[in-house]
Amino acid sequence: MTDAGTLEGARVRRVRTDGIELSVAELGDTERPTVLLVHGYPDSKEVWSEVAVRLAERFHVVLYDVRGHGGSTAPEPLRGGFTLEKLTDDFLAVVDAVSPNRPVHLVGHDWGSVQGWEFATVERTEGRIASFTSMSGPSLDHLGHWIKRRVRRPTPRRIGQLLGQGARSWYVYVLHTPVLPEIAWRGPLGKWWPGLVRRAERLPRGDYPGASLPTDAAHGAWLYRDNLRTRLTDPRDDAYAHAPVQLITPLGDQFLSERLYDDLESWAPQLTRRTLPDKHWIPRTRPDQLAAWITEFVTATEQGHRAPMAAGKHTDRFGGQLVLVTGAAGGIGRATALAFAEAGARVVAVDVDAEGAARTAESSRRAGAPEAWAETVDVSDEQAMEKLAERVATEYGVIDVLVNNAGIGLSGAFLDTTFEDWRKVLDVNLWGVIHGCRLFGRQMAERGQGGHIVNIASAAAYLPSRSLPAYSTSKAAVLMLSECLRAELAGRKIGVSAICPGIVNTGITSTARFAGVDAEEEKRRQRRTAKLYGLRNYPPEKVAEAVLRAVVRDQAVVPVTPEARGGRLMSRFAPRALRALARLEPPL
Repeated sequence: MTDAGTLEGARVRRVRTDGIELSVAELGDTERPTVLLVHGYPDSKEVWSEVAVRLAERFHVVLYDVRGHGGSTAPEPLRGGFTLEKLTDDFLAVVDAVSPNRPVHLVGHDWGSVQGWEFATVERTEGRIASFTSMSGPSLDHLGHWIKRRVRRPTPRRIGQLLGQGARSWYVYVLHTPVLPEIAWRGPLGKWWPGLVRRAERLPRGDYPGASLPTDAAHGAWLYRDNLRTRLTDPRDDAYAHAPVQLITPLGDQFLSERLYDDLESWAPQLTRRTLPDKHWIPRTRPDQLAAWITEFVTATEQGHRAPMAAGKHTDRFGGQLVLVTGAAGGIGRATALAFAEAGARVVAVDVDAEGAARTAESSRRAGAPEAWAETVDVSDEQAMEKLAERVATEYGVIDVLVNNAGIGLSGAFLDTTFEDWRKVLDVNLWGVIHGCRLFGRQMAERGQGGHIVNIASAAAYLPSRSLPAYSTSKAAVLMLSECLRAELAGRKIGVSAICPGIVNTGITSTARFAGVDAEEEKRRQRRTAKLYGLRNYPPEKVAEAVLRAVVRDQAVVPVTPEARGGRLMSRFAPRALRALARLEPPL
């Protein structure tokens, strides 16, 4: 067949039902659980191409063009040919053809999700659906009851919700006008739409939407005309899901308010909620994350239990996101990796210490990360970092949050600090950050969906000290680099934060180098410094909390400890006093 589109290697068949033919594509091993993907408006099954190829590694994946879309034929006449009852007939015909003896795991986006809610709540599909993942498309029955409750018992808040959703639904009114949508889609709008949606949604470039878009969109207008008025004015009272439901809500959806799902537990008792800081077309912008969540949900359902949910702070912000932390074997890096794991993020723990990175990855999985991996690399090695960036993008996806944490300590007078000392501290503390920002930041920018870079600087970046010239210089450079990158990348929706801890109880104190002294004296100073930091006992977990908070709030510079915050204020308002303090000999 020729209608497989961009689904390379797909097996395509025709399924006949109700006088029409549906184009059905299959990927993966048919002996494995079946995941059935249903597209929305004005799409075809090609909207799922990036998600489908990822799921096919684990499942039997099925996609079909809704009647009148893509390679499927349209009903005649169009009026009355797109009712939810007839769409349910199509769904059952496809399920009978591709998975006759086993229920399918249904996934829907936009109008595919609207249909999915119908499939998952009507009596005649019971036993045919193992689970349902919904995104960007409510049940019309649930929506009808949502509207009625707010009309019958209005409050200022409820009226605001109604007006807000009404404004978001402007396109629905247009699609109900006779003939005009068809003329627009088959004319200029069909030509302009790919560019418009790419810019508005920051979609990656490619061959989506497909050539069938004008016809798909013209036919799809009947989805609205045949169903909305009937269901919204007379919604079903028995629209209860008879399968576990996973709801994925993009928080930046310009068409649907997240408030539409406030009461969903009453309709779907086995509900798992997820959120994404993204816009409407997440099958194109977040295929890695969707594939990970669908895999987790389907696997849990197949095993007879609910998908595990992270219990930490900010799960609504970081759940399912891909986070890479350097220097993750211990200290602030380990604490940060675990904090993101507790928030439900997928974690890549990177360190030159392979065993330490592996331990952090394992702990991240226990802490709540749906997936966690360990990678070994020296951040100062440009070629090694390039290979890491390529491997991460290929195997795990483009990262959403980068934490450049790897660093080493160096203390000693400037005149005692050798060229080799300078090279080592700058290679790790500065060049390691530069490599991470350049390589992973470029991937974020090319994806076009934003992201966040966190660079761990230090209060030493703005607190001069006679004993830390090399270390302070490296961290001051990281701070300024962060400020410059923040300005440059703001237009690409990539945030940049510099975190400036003060005295934190981590392993860096026991491994810090001391210039100008012999080995015995260096060990004595290491023990003395570790003891002082231990007495201060400021835990790295508090720095990790500051990291997550900085990403959520998109903060530029974050002094963490009280001394770091006080020093930041003094650097602005009492710099002469700081310079005087810098002349004091450290108590070593």
